[in-house]
Amino acid sequence: MKVKRPTTFLGTPATAPGPLGPDMLRDFALIRSNPLAFLEKSWRAYGDVVQFPIPKPPTYLINSPQGVRQVLVSNGRNYGKSTIQYRALSLVTGEGLLTADTDIWQRTRPLIQPAFHQALLTELVPITESVTEGLVDQWRKIPRDAVIDVDQFMLAGALEVVGKFLFGANLATNSHVITDATLSALEVVIARARVPITPPSWIPTPANRKLQRSVNTLDQAVRSMLRQRSNDTTHLATDTPNMIDLLARATDQHGNKLTARQIRDEIVTFIVAGHETVASALSWAWAVLAADPALQAELALEVDHAQVTGAMAVENLPRIRAFYDEILRVYPPAWLITRKALASDSIDGHAIPAGALIILSPALLHQNPQVWDAPKTFDPVRFLGKYPRESFIPFGAGLRQCIGKDFAYVEGVLLLATLIAKFTVRYPEGGQIPQSDPLVTIRPRGGVALRVSLRE
Repeated sequence: MKVKRPTTFLGTPATAPGPLGPDMLRDFALIRSNPLAFLEKSWRAYGDVVQFPIPKPPTYLINSPQGVRQVLVSNGRNYGKSTIQYRALSLVTGEGLLTADTDIWQRTRPLIQPAFHQALLTELVPITESVTEGLVDQWRKIPRDAVIDVDQFMLAGALEVVGKFLFGANLATNSHVITDATLSALEVVIARARVPITPPSWIPTPANRKLQRSVNTLDQAVRSMLRQRSNDTTHLATDTPNMIDLLARATDQHGNKLTARQIRDEIVTFIVAGHETVASALSWAWAVLAADPALQAELALEVDHAQVTGAMAVENLPRIRAFYDEILRVYPPAWLITRKALASDSIDGHAIPAGALIILSPALLHQNPQVWDAPKTFDPVRFLGKYPRESFIPFGAGLRQCIGKDFAYVEGVLLLATLIAKFTVRYPEGGQIPQSDPLVTIRPRGGVALRVSLRE
């Protein structure tokens, strides 16, 4: 017998279709193990606006193209970041640009924006080329039949690029320590975000101790970078200021300098967000390429006939850029976006009360057949022509679109192009594209184990 949906959940009006409490209980294991799969199941069952039977805060999944745009763009000022997901992440990053709520974000974004000015991205090209050549040297030394975890190489390479470009620091020597600390901290963050009631961070539970060790490692890396920049005065006359310089010189609207804690939070934010997201996208790129030798050959041929070096490299590689975009469509690193409604609103005809938690997922929007043809098919060609730009949001959209979007494209396309031109990848016997783990980013479960060979 079909159970009638109640009109309220403990006093909170039911304003949109969605599962009932018993449905949520039956799906509890799925919610814990694969929340993206649960959100997709709910979307396909109930439509583009889903309300979950949660009274405080009222919780909605929005997956219509117009609804997502309303939350992020047209009425974006009505939706803040004070949500359980970002509060959990702030245990690692503090109130950095990624997690800061509206007021703090409005003060901080203008201070950091100059570090990502379009003109400065030309300086990213030689840095990426240098780091990639280091990867080339490492891959050349790999025995022919050896199996390597490409994911680890992408994490280390992306961290090195971030360190040199944003902070003028060489993080290569302890890249594995920093990436391990990042992934370890994010595991705890995810566990806290998925369970409404968790022990306070000051209680020495195993998870909290693990988190504290990881945060201590990141803090140590920040202190090392600050010392390195302070002691090296040779850059003062010649270098363009990097993020550390900008943060050290910055003042707020009242003329006050940033505190040491504020500087720390911004640096940790970009260590974490600036390398783990790009590395995830690159790892999925290799996972897909290893399963498609013809696509590998096609992209390598484009590099053979293109000008890869220099600031125009991305524009000269349209097929690799399209392939990278398709990776970002199918495996968007930032698969989950949450917002808090600051005032009541109406989305697709459904009343949204003030204080509601809004869940958006680029991974689901990128699968919506309202805007994407054959969304389940991996097809980079779709990005060589007209495509629904407003519904392609791997970097978010609106005022709070990721500040590092252009950075990610330059780094990702250049690194892929250089390695695709020199190497082929394939799975060992029985290997296949790994399953995805929707953690803070969509991670390849168990890494990406491949055989790497010099291209003939």
